[in-house]
Amino acid sequence: MKFVDEYRDADATKSFAEVIQKITSKPWTIMEVCGGQTHSIVKYGLDKLLPPEISLVHGPGCPVCVTPLELIDKAIEIASHSKTILCIFGDILRIPGSYKDLQFAKAQGGDVRVVYSPTDALQIARENLEKEVVFFAVGFETTVPAYAATVFQASQENVKNYSLLLSQVLVPPALEAILSSPSNCIQGFLAPGHVCTIVGFADYEVIAKKYAVPIIVAGFEPLDILQGLYMCVKQLEQGQAKVQNQYVRSVVREGNSFAKDMIDKVFCVVNRKWRGVGEIPQSGLGLTDKYSTFDAERRFGEVNNFDEEKSECISGMVLQGINKPQECPAFGIRCTPENPLGATMVSGEGACAAYFKYRGHEPQLQNEF
Repeated sequence: MKFVDEYRDADATKSFAEVIQKITSKPWTIMEVCGGQTHSIVKYGLDKLLPPEISLVHGPGCPVCVTPLELIDKAIEIASHSKTILCIFGDILRIPGSYKDLQFAKAQGGDVRVVYSPTDALQIARENLEKEVVFFAVGFETTVPAYAATVFQASQENVKNYSLLLSQVLVPPALEAILSSPSNCIQGFLAPGHVCTIVGFADYEVIAKKYAVPIIVAGFEPLDILQGLYMCVKQLEQGQAKVQNQYVRSVVREGNSFAKDMIDKVFCVVNRKWRGVGEIPQSGLGLTDKYSTFDAERRFGEVNNFDEEKSECISGMVLQGINKPQECPAFGIRCTPENPLGATMVSGEGACAAYFKYRGHEPQLQNEF
């Protein structure tokens, strides 16, 4: 495990934290965008190592968490059809819809199958030509090439019983929505390294310049995150606002050209609603006209957007970085992973789930690594 352990070295982590302490002279509020980064911060207690002037805010980088209620409801409806197989990733199974979740739909007899890859779903379609096979395509840019590849392959093979229920969202428009909000207090970002591995970071350069904020492309291990924070704080202290790449072992500015070409063949940019946030213009992906027959909404009816009912769950505020999980009155009492009120308590990348799992006690750094 050398190439994991070296990024979790406790002594190196503490040394990096001390360097951040030395260069910090003012209060700074920094958002880590990705839910994977949030889980590392909370699990390893990285926020506890930082000087009190630095406030970390958790962002909307959990694609399952921002999937709208009505899309969950649509998936449940599709699963109820007797000649339909709904394929999903496991962390979607218990995301609450308006009245129930997909686990309940499965228990009621719906053919809901957890798969590890969209290629598994395409294979199920090949093997069950008498049924409609729908893959619930939830994700950021990271997962899009695999979804695009299955649609392209299905088209090439003339597999007509395969389709996607789309909840694909894009990170840069979400950052713009946060930065343009009147209540915004974010002064710098850690951008998601896995997203930038696919698409690069040229789009983030436009945002950094437009809003005068430093954006650091960062990985997910403790040393990745602390180095990213060091780079961000250093820019803030020096009055700079540019994109820097901490995650050089995986990310280049141009991204993965083959993956981007595949995305452009199959998908186009559309408006997309985010759960707890609302519609963000040009923040999602839809199928191009050439591949539109693989859109599950064409086969089962369009998703009708509606206003979410008010509840005590503040997951929308958590996703926007306005509140932290423990500020919700239901957290850990009426909202737990077993009985979640919101998606952020269920998903493997949800901030509420991270706090519930790791903040029942104060983590000791030397024991965590």
